Amino acid sequence: MPVTKCRHIFFLTLLTFTLTTALPPIIKIGAIFTQEEKDSSTELAFKYAVYRINRDKTLLPKTTLVYDIQYVPKDDSFHASKKACQQVQDGVQAVFGPSDPLLGAHIHSICDALDIPHLESRLDLDSEYKEFSINLHPAQTLLNNAFYDVIDFLNWTRVAIIYEEDYGLIKLRELVRSPGQREVEIHIRQADPDSYRSVLKEVKTKEIHNLIVDTRPENMHHFLRGILQLQMNDYKYHYLFTSFDIETFDLEDFKYNFVNMTAFRMVDAEDVNVRQVLEDMQRFQPTGHSPLNKTSVIQAGPALMYDSVLVFAVGLQTLEQSHSLVPANVSCDAEMPWDGGLSLINYINSVELKGLSGPIEFKEGRRIQFKLDLLKLKQHSLVKVGEWSPATGVNISDRAAFFDSGSMNVTLVVITILETPYVMIKEEENTTSQKYEGFCIDLLREIANMVGFEYQIQLVPDGKYGVFDHETGEWNGIVRQLMDKKADLAVGSMTINYARESVIDFTKPFMNLGISILFKVPTSAPTRLFSFMNPLAVEIWLYVLAAYVLVSITMFIVARFSPYEWHNPHPCELENDLVENQFSLANSFWFTIGTLMQQGSDLNPKATSTRIVGGIWWFFTLIIISSYTANLAAFLTVERMITPIENAEDLAGQTDISYGTLDSGSTMTFFRDSMIETYKKMWRFMENKKPSVFVPTYEEGIRRVLEGNYAFLMESTMLDYIVQRDCNLTQIGGLLDSKGYGIATPMGSPWRDKISLAILELQEKGEIQMLYDKWWKNPGDTCTRNEKGKESKANALGVDNIGGVFVVLLCGLAIAVIVAIFEFCYNSKKITKLERRVASAPHQSLCAEMLEELCFALRCRGSRQRPALKRQCSKCLPGTTYVPATFDLPPPVNNGLRSQDEKCFREAAWQFP
Repeated sequence: MPVTKCRHIFFLTLLTFTLTTALPPIIKIGAIFTQEEKDSSTELAFKYAVYRINRDKTLLPKTTLVYDIQYVPKDDSFHASKKACQQVQDGVQAVFGPSDPLLGAHIHSICDALDIPHLESRLDLDSEYKEFSINLHPAQTLLNNAFYDVIDFLNWTRVAIIYEEDYGLIKLRELVRSPGQREVEIHIRQADPDSYRSVLKEVKTKEIHNLIVDTRPENMHHFLRGILQLQMNDYKYHYLFTSFDIETFDLEDFKYNFVNMTAFRMVDAEDVNVRQVLEDMQRFQPTGHSPLNKTSVIQAGPALMYDSVLVFAVGLQTLEQSHSLVPANVSCDAEMPWDGGLSLINYINSVELKGLSGPIEFKEGRRIQFKLDLLKLKQHSLVKVGEWSPATGVNISDRAAFFDSGSMNVTLVVITILETPYVMIKEEENTTSQKYEGFCIDLLREIANMVGFEYQIQLVPDGKYGVFDHETGEWNGIVRQLMDKKADLAVGSMTINYARESVIDFTKPFMNLGISILFKVPTSAPTRLFSFMNPLAVEIWLYVLAAYVLVSITMFIVARFSPYEWHNPHPCELENDLVENQFSLANSFWFTIGTLMQQGSDLNPKATSTRIVGGIWWFFTLIIISSYTANLAAFLTVERMITPIENAEDLAGQTDISYGTLDSGSTMTFFRDSMIETYKKMWRFMENKKPSVFVPTYEEGIRRVLEGNYAFLMESTMLDYIVQRDCNLTQIGGLLDSKGYGIATPMGSPWRDKISLAILELQEKGEIQMLYDKWWKNPGDTCTRNEKGKESKANALGVDNIGGVFVVLLCGLAIAVIVAIFEFCYNSKKITKLERRVASAPHQSLCAEMLEELCFALRCRGSRQRPALKRQCSKCLPGTTYVPATFDLPPPVNNGLRSQDEKCFREAAWQFP
């Protein structure tokens, strides 16, 4: 067949070439990685190893390595076997990987059947001898010996083993059996990221302080977070990690807590040769990735992969000196082993060299020679404290690193500042000594008991928290003391901000707050007699008055213009040419005001035009009266306060009220460094105001506020404390910013993280809130504030609120009486003139006639009827008509007209006989 013929010619050519050289010019190797390892650091290390060997002409000068990489799904042995058979058929002379235990076993069975070397860098728990397998990873039996030597050195008697993988217990079975003369109590728990916290909590409950941790590297950050959450990160606990990659973990939160963390590493990055290889590997990035992590430390997996390729190359070099290598011509179908495979695997098995993972030596495919560096976490970084090798065992070079008692029996200098209610001086009875009390003192006591230290409290000499002086370039106050290492902690109302954080350290905030405005309680608005007019503005009242006049005049004009508003006053006289209109100017105003007052009148529009005017006016009055009624309750029942300022913008927009802050405090720094225009304007005012608006203490600021015409910008927690105890003070507006109080430490202090964890635990338990209630809301110290301004409780209306209504009523009555007198006088004068024309008769004086009429009106049991007075009407017959006492007036005509007699009767002048 053509394919067989071509292959025969190819091997004849290679056979001819082998007459002059022992190795073929091209040697093909295969690598199998899981899909998760694609472009990983392990694959990049494999590629770099091939690249470095091909570049090094002293190792294989006439031979070039060519790799074939295949990717398979994890736990998919079928596809892995197919990929391996494909590589074998393509002529690979060695197979590398994979790292998965299940896939590795299947690949090895194929390589073992075809006599092809299989180089691995994974942990293999199978102790059986494998002829064609070379494993760079140290055997678990030797690693267990290393762990046990460390346990024996540390004299552990109670140990908790936490493992994640199902085969974790098999890995550490030698430790469970507890070899040796000393008995060790071992507690074993399997955990995953979802159960780390519960397992750690169980270990903490059992007071087991020594732990061996065997977790997946990608889940290590979950485990470390669980340690922090349960506060198992102090000097009492010791963690021994089975991972070789502890240098790649983020241990920043554990560096200064005196927590004991120990682990082995295989790659000594401090070695000169290793450093050179790593630097060259860093520059080799064919796909944009790096085999190294962010800390320029290579993990154990990529390092072992690099060493496995190097071991294969050295084995080829050794074979070249005495044997020739015929390329493999095998396949999985033929099941014919490779003739040169046995020689090659024997030479690889005899290789001895020093790679990235240290000294390498094999026995029956198992690595028997290696060196492990013992690392211990100290305050600044992981440091090497010893070594372990199969031949010599553990060798501790820094014994003091394991028995550092620096966190025990420590007395810390705590600096503070007197500030109510945070830190106050307490006079003890019958003694002259002074002690401190307050919120921060109680908090410090709780933290000291949890973390484990004694403390000595000192006051800051200059009495300031600390601010940076741009002129001198120096800090003052508490910040200066911490920078000079004159104190270990600073406790008080110490605000965390960027400037301070750049020179000192802060714990997690134990209290959140912001800047607010303290001001004197504003006086109540004086109650006006006519406060019932407040629901509508003055201009609205004027508009309503103008609308009233406009509608009245419009009604008068439209009614006179429309022919349907004119009617015959005497319907019985059909030939009467006179018509009259009910909407005179006075009636038009009466109709409008009656509608506005929701009372109506006896005037009813008849024409469509006048009805439209009336309807629109009724709609207008409906809205006005409803709005007035709805707003009247709020204006009469809620007490209004005269507040000259409502927020910071109002404060910045005026100059009558001065405002300032605490001198050399974080509030002052906030306004000085703020980029918000409103706050910049406020800072310019405060900076240039004379006399100075800055106060040395909070007490001075409160005093100036109580004097009036001054607003004090201060932190909300202190403001809340003051307002709770002085009902003459109040908070104006909301918070101008958001920040927190924290405990300050010198830069790099080992106590910061411990205290932070203690604060978090106190917050979760609610103890900090209880301390806050104790010092802020103590019923014996707080004042009783009269909450008149709350709309939920309406006040009873007094004379001051609605007294104006009575004034209007009295004024209306007085005007009515005056108008009645005027009408009586006018009518009397008119009747007198009429009587003089008819006949001469004796006349009464005006006063006598008024007195007689008033007496008749004031009769309590007077009849509703009275003798009719003499009438004088141009439409009636002259003479005097007397109406009997039992005479009933006829009812008005339904169509709105009046009879002639009724009309005359209405126009008649009343006269006594």
